[in-house]
Amino acid sequence: MEYTTLGSTGMEVSKICLGCMSFGSGHDWMLDEDEGRELVERAIDHGINFFDTANTYSAGESEAILGNVLSEYDRDRQVVATKVRFSGATDHRNAVGLSRKTIEQELEHSLDRLGMDTVDLYQIHRWDYSTPIETTLHALDDAVHRGDVRHIGASSMWAHQFEHALDVADDHGLARFETMQDLYHLAYREEEREMLPVCRRENVGVMPWSPLGAGYLTRPHAEFATTTRSEHELDEGVPYHEGPGSEAINDRVQELADEYDATMAQIALAWQFQNENVDAPIVGTSSIEHLDAAVAALDIDLSDSDVEYLEAPYHPVAIYGHD
Repeated sequence: MEYTTLGSTGMEVSKICLGCMSFGSGHDWMLDEDEGRELVERAIDHGINFFDTANTYSAGESEAILGNVLSEYDRDRQVVATKVRFSGATDHRNAVGLSRKTIEQELEHSLDRLGMDTVDLYQIHRWDYSTPIETTLHALDDAVHRGDVRHIGASSMWAHQFEHALDVADDHGLARFETMQDLYHLAYREEEREMLPVCRRENVGVMPWSPLGAGYLTRPHAEFATTTRSEHELDEGVPYHEGPGSEAINDRVQELADEYDATMAQIALAWQFQNENVDAPIVGTSSIEHLDAAVAALDIDLSDSDVEYLEAPYHPVAIYGHD
């Protein structure tokens, strides 16, 4: 395993963050507790020490499964991230959003499900247009000072919103966002225009979600709509694999996979691992085999010309994931 420092947090994390959205019972493709346990244990065997979940994943089941497994290991060795914004195990008016009430009650529930006194990274799960960012940041700062949270982070939003949040934190002497979890992969690179330069300037750690384009970069374009996961993404109206250059990118990933005797997913991940914008992509999988392959992709060394070849067909696409 390779490790990196996560932005300004100072925490040393594995260059693969295991995404735990697949834990629970929300969809047919998800893993129950025994299956989730097997995946987490294999990740730890590989040296992965970074895990990302959220209160809303399977209404909190993901947090509970992850917490149950990690309780049997040395907690100090693991870096655990979770999120707040959408409803968790309960669904009512104040279970959603980034008000002080929602943050405090949902954080308490998350810590209980995780079986932890402190979460290493607590992230806002998108922007809340109904709550002033000052209110949100004051609540998060209090959580840091109580010792419930070590660091705070944000996820997909407009760059001007993120910069405003950083300015508010600095102006009021509050804890500032130290990580950004945004959508970023070979077929969706819109974040390179504004968000990623902000993150570099502010020493914010970047941990892209869906680094394989919800599976689009793992199989030939024509086969994408044949999987259970792709059916879910298409039902949700996910458009980020439909850019004018996407098919050409997909073809080039296939071509390089053949040249490197690797899978398409490994080539797409190798691009992430070598990308100066990225600290640790969030790799979500429901398969031990795919997890093993993701770890093996750390050994793939793409040449500069390979990277240029993969990136060349890209064309601008519609912004996705900010709401």
